[in-house]
Amino acid sequence: MKKDKVLFVCIHNSARSQMAEALLNYLAGDRFEARSAGLEPGELNPLAVEVMQELGIDISANQTKDVFEMFKRGEMYGYVITVCDGANAERCPIFPGIVSRLHWSFSDPGALEGSWEEQLAATRLIRDEIRAAVEGFIAEYA
Repeated sequence: MKKDKVLFVCIHNSARSQMAEALLNYLAGDRFEARSAGLEPGELNPLAVEVMQELGIDISANQTKDVFEMFKRGEMYGYVITVCDGANAERCPIFPGIVSRLHWSFSDPGALEGSWEEQLAATRLIRDEIRAAVEGFIAEYA
């Protein structure tokens, strides 16, 4: 069975898109092939690494990727899902082929303030919101 390819995009590819990619591959890797990239790739966010590890999903070795490099290589996706705010989502390139573009807006763990524990608690909530969106996506498109 051919898997539908899904690309998750956020600004730095450091947390939200990484979590969405990992969750979709974990929950429905038999039906979807998920990847992620950023508009301005940065460093993997340790908060995202830790909250995913709590679910038994290890993203610690992941690298951040540039969405424009993927576009230049002509990569094709059935779904491109932006997980940043709307203004930044508009900066995402239009991939060729028949593509469904979706937008899910989530808070940025990289912008959180407070102690490590406070930031970790907030990142858990973001992770859980992303998981709910991914589960909804699977229910609708699988």
